[in-house]
Amino acid sequence: MSSEVRFSYEWQRYPEILPEYQMQFLKWVYPLTPSDFKNKTILDAGCGTGRNSYWPLIYGAKKVLAFDYDKRTVAVAKKNLVSFKNCLVRFGNIYAIPESNRFDISHAIGVIQHLEYPQAALYQLVKATKKGGSVLVWVLAKEGNGWIIRFFSPVRFLTSRAPLSLVNLLAYFFTLPLYLYTHWHPTKHPYFVQLSNFRFSHLHSIVFDHLLPKIVNFWNKQEAINLLKDAGLTNVKIFRVNDNSWTVVGKK
Repeated sequence: MSSEVRFSYEWQRYPEILPEYQMQFLKWVYPLTPSDFKNKTILDAGCGTGRNSYWPLIYGAKKVLAFDYDKRTVAVAKKNLVSFKNCLVRFGNIYAIPESNRFDISHAIGVIQHLEYPQAALYQLVKATKKGGSVLVWVLAKEGNGWIIRFFSPVRFLTSRAPLSLVNLLAYFFTLPLYLYTHWHPTKHPYFVQLSNFRFSHLHSIVFDHLLPKIVNFWNKQEAINLLKDAGLTNVKIFRVNDNSWTVVGKK
């Protein structure tokens, strides 16, 4: 079962766009701010539930095109974004984006880290973006994720192949200690501070998300910069997010 099918199971169980997601989105797209999306055309590649299209639309985007590679996921995103007449949600493949030179901002948030050919996907994002436009990705970092790589990678080897209902159940056993730690143990780590604001069900969805995919790529700082430079982007800048991930943005 492919990763997009497994993620579709998650999005059907957790389809809501929660207010807490706005804080996440603003961290993921920094240095962009809400005003950067106003009157802009946006491409949301690998849209999931549509939450990373929702906030640009709220901020006044002129038009948003969102796509994903699973029809059930697309149905969830369409339902969440139905009230926005300037948003098109469709089934699509990140390796074959038909548009060229169309978007002011193209972003893939938490997407290319699960791809077998991330560079090929980035070439497509660049192709779809206008000259002078921005391409932004949010990816997992090697720095700050040593415990995830050591502990979750062996576990994920099994859970990424296990029945989804079983993985969903197993996720509760990991979520309980995480919930107790983040809500009762004082910490200054930015990621755990962020998690301390989330309800148990939200934490469960995050743990479940970590257990699902067969492919999870981690990049160090220079590798993450090179992803965008090698795709032909200029003025590439990188920003640390929660001490465990990178936001990388470049200009076409």
